[in-house]
Amino acid sequence: MFYENKKIMITGASSGLGKEIVKQFAKINCEIFLTARNLDALKKLHDELKNANLPSSVTYKSADLTDTKEIESLIENVRNTLGHVDVLINSAGVFPVSEISNVTLAEFRHCFDLNVLAPFILTQEFCSEMKQNRLGRIINIGSSSAYGGASKTSVYCASKHAILGLTRSLHKELKEHNIRVFCISPGSIQTPMGRKVEALGQKYETFIDPKEIAKYIIQTTSYNTQMISEEIRLNRMEVQ
Repeated sequence: MFYENKKIMITGASSGLGKEIVKQFAKINCEIFLTARNLDALKKLHDELKNANLPSSVTYKSADLTDTKEIESLIENVRNTLGHVDVLINSAGVFPVSEISNVTLAEFRHCFDLNVLAPFILTQEFCSEMKQNRLGRIINIGSSSAYGGASKTSVYCASKHAILGLTRSLHKELKEHNIRVFCISPGSIQTPMGRKVEALGQKYETFIDPKEIAKYIIQTTSYNTQMISEEIRLNRMEVQ
């Protein structure tokens, strides 16, 4: 397994899909650094993994990824803890639901700061060692909204189009350094964020199980020869 003994950073780790990704990686012998805004949830997850006697080592730090000063502090902490990052998973995200006439500029900026700018900053920071080591994975969590649009989700859809475009460009730029960049774009997921989608008229019971997505991500991104699928869409069997 490629991920054995690798140093892995995961954002948005305290809930939803990010939390399930953490749980799956924790079953592998690797070093994991978790971050999310909710410190209590991070500590609870850390303690749960520790009590399960899983082979990975796990550390964490809370941070608001819409605040550049907190990102700088987080980066320093990651470097002091891991030294470098082999695998960066940008899972943190926000899903604003609002008619365009009601969206404030602050809300728009908050969405793009978290969904796009934070992954950009962290990628820019940690890809330098990946280049030197000729080894790396950058996994951006996109959305089916990167390929379409829906009423009352214009800001979210725009941010996910942006992360898809960023991933496409990074894939071409970094592959010569043996850095594989992926955009995983699931449909609606059975998470707290998914409940917002349910409010738009979709059936929550048809949403994708986040555990399946997490397992799929690890399997799909672990291949280490010539094959790569840098742009992956995950759909539901039943789509309204």
